[in-house]
Amino acid sequence: MTIKTVIFDWDGTLVDSIDHIATSLHLAATEMGFPALEKAAYRHIIGLGMVDALKTLYPGLSDAEIEGIRQRYSQYFFAKEATPQQIFAGVPALLDELRTQGRGRAVATGKSRRGLDAALTSSGLRAHFDITRCADETRSKPDPAMLLEILQFYGLEPAQAVMIGDTTYDMEMAQRIGMPAIGVRWGVHAPDELQRHAPVAIVESVAELTSLLRRL
Repeated sequence: MTIKTVIFDWDGTLVDSIDHIATSLHLAATEMGFPALEKAAYRHIIGLGMVDALKTLYPGLSDAEIEGIRQRYSQYFFAKEATPQQIFAGVPALLDELRTQGRGRAVATGKSRRGLDAALTSSGLRAHFDITRCADETRSKPDPAMLLEILQFYGLEPAQAVMIGDTTYDMEMAQRIGMPAIGVRWGVHAPDELQRHAPVAIVESVAELTSLLRRL
C-alpha cells in the first residue's frame, strides 16, 4: 500500500473537543425546551453534519426548530475556541512528518465551514492542510462525497489515500469507496463499532498512528 494523502477527521481525532460539543448541544436543545438526553447520546452523533445530528437526536424537528438549535449551539460553542492545548499530544509532529514525506494532508469533518475555519486558526493547525471539506458545503458523513472531492483535488484514486477518524461515520464513508481507513481509540465510538467497517487498523495513540503511517 502506497499512501500519498492522509485525510483526518477533526473533532475527537486531532482535537479534544468532544465534551465541549456535547455540552453545547445539550444547552442549545434544552434552552429551546427539548428534553435533556444522556451525554452519551450527544457524543455519539458527533461527526455527522449538524442537521443530520439534530434529526437523529430529536426526530421530527421542523426546519425552524433545527435553525433555532443551530443558532444557540453556535453561541455556546464559539464562546470557547479551540486552543493549542486541546490538540492531542503528538498531532503537530505527525503533521510535520507527513509534510516532510511529501504526503498530502486534508480534513474531512462534520463541522460547519465557519466552525472549522475558526478552529484551524485558533488551534494553529491551518498551515498543515492542503484542503478541507465540511458537512455544510457537501454531503454529511457517512456519504463519501467529501472524500471524493478531496481525491479529485489531489488527482488520486481511493486506494492512494487513507481516512483517519474516531467514528463509524468516518470508517463507513471510506469503506463505501474502497478507501483504507484507520480508527483511533481516543475519540467517540468504541473499537468494536469501528471494526464493523473493516479499518486497516485501530490505534491506541498518536505515536502508534505515526508508526503505522510510516509503513503505509
